[in-house]
Amino acid sequence: MKIIHNTLTFFSEEETFVTIGTFDGVHFGHQKIIEKVVSEAKEANKKSVVLTFFPHPRMVLQKDVSVKLINTIDERAVLLEKTGLDYLIIHPFSKEFSKMTALEFVRNILVDQLNISKLIIGYDHHFGKNREGNITQLTEYSHVYDFKVEEIPAQDIDEVSVSSTKIRSALNAGDLKTANHYLGYFFMLTGTVVNGKKLGGKIGFPTANIHIEESYKLIPKNGVYVVKSFIENQSVFGMMNIGNRPTVDGNYQTIEVHFFDFNQNLYGQKITVELMYFLRDEKKFDSIELLAIQLKKDEQNAKTHLQNNL
Repeated sequence: MKIIHNTLTFFSEEETFVTIGTFDGVHFGHQKIIEKVVSEAKEANKKSVVLTFFPHPRMVLQKDVSVKLINTIDERAVLLEKTGLDYLIIHPFSKEFSKMTALEFVRNILVDQLNISKLIIGYDHHFGKNREGNITQLTEYSHVYDFKVEEIPAQDIDEVSVSSTKIRSALNAGDLKTANHYLGYFFMLTGTVVNGKKLGGKIGFPTANIHIEESYKLIPKNGVYVVKSFIENQSVFGMMNIGNRPTVDGNYQTIEVHFFDFNQNLYGQKITVELMYFLRDEKKFDSIELLAIQLKKDEQNAKTHLQNNL
């Protein structure tokens, strides 16, 4: 899969089959749509394309800082690559771009830039200035510019929407089982390992403190999780705490991972942590000693879970 960061830099001599959307989560419902695009494109000897936009339109048009996405744009790209897609186009979304009319979008982007042969799109898709464009207009323009439009059934689109809502709600509630079920993979957090206060090391549980740069990334409910990472070509398991560290009067959220049987310096490295299981809520202990006792219990519970589920 090739990643293109602007439609202006895209070029394909072969015609394309395109779908458009945010595809946040790249969950089962999204995968069903993208697999359809990929398989139909291959059958017709065309190239498959997902056209998405970043930043999220709500971040630009409404300055909505409350927008929380299941994936960062980089995580989304990694997941989309697994679908067998030929091209992922991440077009920059701006106020200027939002003023493009529906006709201009179809003519200038889909036809002139993407060399479109077929558009596979949902019944409720709106596009162009003031979201004026819809499936009816797309069908009209398709006759003018000689491309096909295939409408994704309402049932499938509604399934996508419901799944995304359920995933976000589940993550906010610490219901990792439901979230991972709908995703079809383990929810992930990706960030850079930074220096912490090194308290964990003093009580026998050294941690990698993960800084997530993307403020729009959804962080699940505070608590302790069983996790997995892939570091230097090996799977490494551990437990992770998301929270404010109330036992030491912490006043901001941190993400700290203690890896089992692993003692390498990770400072400055970007790692992805997959959340496998929710162990417990965050809790304030009366002393550091009591916290250390609980962490030993957490480690045992985490290892038991791994033994029973791997």
